[in-house]
Amino acid sequence: MSVRSIVATVIICLPCFASAQGFAGLGSQADGFAIPEKGYGLNFPADHGPHPNFRIEWWYLTANLKDDDGHDYGVQWTLFRSAISPGEDTGWSSPQLWMGHAGLTTPKHQFYAERLARGGIGQAGVTAEPFAAWIDNWEMLGTDPTLNQLSLTASGSDFAYDLSMQAQGPLVLHGDAGYSVKSSGGQASYYYSQPRYDISGTLTLPDGAVIVNGQGWLDREWSSQPLADDQSGWDWFSLSFDSGEKLMGFILRGDSGDYSSGTWIAADGSSKPLLPGAFQAQPLTYSEVEGRTIPVQWQIKLPEHGVSATIQAINDQSWMGTSFPYWEGPVTISGSHTGHGYLEMTGYD
Repeated sequence: MSVRSIVATVIICLPCFASAQGFAGLGSQADGFAIPEKGYGLNFPADHGPHPNFRIEWWYLTANLKDDDGHDYGVQWTLFRSAISPGEDTGWSSPQLWMGHAGLTTPKHQFYAERLARGGIGQAGVTAEPFAAWIDNWEMLGTDPTLNQLSLTASGSDFAYDLSMQAQGPLVLHGDAGYSVKSSGGQASYYYSQPRYDISGTLTLPDGAVIVNGQGWLDREWSSQPLADDQSGWDWFSLSFDSGEKLMGFILRGDSGDYSSGTWIAADGSSKPLLPGAFQAQPLTYSEVEGRTIPVQWQIKLPEHGVSATIQAINDQSWMGTSFPYWEGPVTISGSHTGHGYLEMTGYD
């Protein structure tokens, strides 16, 4: 690791380790930063780009893929922006910090890599027109200001992927027109998704290259304090049913009780926010993962849409051993609904 990367690691980690409030410090006070406000109308393509007056932000792609023999694979590509103070500047005086995570999951193996960068020097960043998000040579690139057609590349010491993505439906604004509440105390973020990508391309594994096809889901979110100070982590589900319907649901775990919410997405792309508490998720089976006890099978229920399904990890050991470690991997769905999806779990010590 270069000296620059070591410095970036220290800068990124210190503010979060200094606070015990929430996973990675996301429940700590955000004095001086902008706060999401209900009634703000998301503005595209500008909101595909960065928001430097907010403390945290991410561009988050997950994909469920298969090869010609029907073998399952999962891919994750994430670019995080974190600020030590609001605003932007050029060169090393920029307060913007960038971190990239890439993951590739098979039924037997989990591969991951991490990149770190300081803003203002061109090593990482996002532009809205044309759309481009990058850190070093990891890139998510669009041909125009929309997110309709994207290319995606990343690599680690023992894996790589090169994928093309084509959107097949409209953007989905979560919560109240993109204002997504995360706690009974009112913490919130701006949050939207493109949950319908057709994806094709190549995975490079230790045994060679694999041609794959499948579906992807892109999440965009930014805030300054999205968690309450007693919330320690979350369980987040992005689920695609064979019926064409989709479900985004999350459980935020807190000392004063859990908070759940989500969005139901109809087959025609229209969406409806769920009331707090409507989405239910109960762990069924646990595995030991990197010294932690992690739920790898869940029962989810959404009575108003007749959902009572089992969510099963494709690989129990889908651990991202990055600066802030978490579980992230592809899942299968069985029960009242069948299909596939992705599960993210944070805050498991």
